[in-house]
Amino acid sequence: MGTRLYSVVIDCGDHVAQARWWAQTLRWTVVHVDDHEAAVEPSSASPHDLALVFVPVPEPKHGKNRIHLDLGSPTAQAHRDLVDQAQARGASAVDIGQKEVSWTVLADPEGNEFCVLAPDRRVEEPGALAAIVVDARRPAPLARFWAEAGGWRISCESHLVARLRHPERRRPTMDLVAVADPTSGKNRVHLDVAPDIDGEQRAEVERLVRLGARPVDIGQGDASWVVLADPEDNEFCVLSPR
Repeated sequence: MGTRLYSVVIDCGDHVAQARWWAQTLRWTVVHVDDHEAAVEPSSASPHDLALVFVPVPEPKHGKNRIHLDLGSPTAQAHRDLVDQAQARGASAVDIGQKEVSWTVLADPEGNEFCVLAPDRRVEEPGALAAIVVDARRPAPLARFWAEAGGWRISCESHLVARLRHPERRRPTMDLVAVADPTSGKNRVHLDVAPDIDGEQRAEVERLVRLGARPVDIGQGDASWVVLADPEDNEFCVLSPR
């Protein structure tokens, strides 16, 4: 039956504050909060929408995240307003070696990098989630794995970048971008995939392992999800059918 990309999960010091911050930035809604996680979704969520899930961890952030979010804006003024509003609420400008580019690189209050892209009139509203960006040593082969794991389609691929799109919506895309830095330690941001409600978790785990994933132990214990690493060692979770 396959799996589909279900959520983006972000490790946090204060998961509740982070969920509220991102809900305000994206104009989404906090839909769930407990001691173990907080989730935000688009205010008019559909079955195809991704959730952002924030989970508390004791470890502080170190180094640049290998997965980050890109936000869109329709006009130059909307771009400036989005950057100004984010900084007024605790975001900061960061230099990750981007030099002169058309987008603005910021970090949220806990240091997680994100980008506000150059104005694009096709963007419906300021702050729309435009892309999930994944650092990759070899974008094209990794995109082929994630097309199978996430259920999205490859729309372009080269040795520098590969892009996947959901079959039924234009945004967000999943952009895999070539970087030279190897994976080092557990990622602070990871992806969750899930089988459909009539799927079977174990069968999907076995399928993904055949495609190049491998089981990993990050201390998850006896959890209801299965933790794997993709062919470039990025952790992701296979949830129960839903």
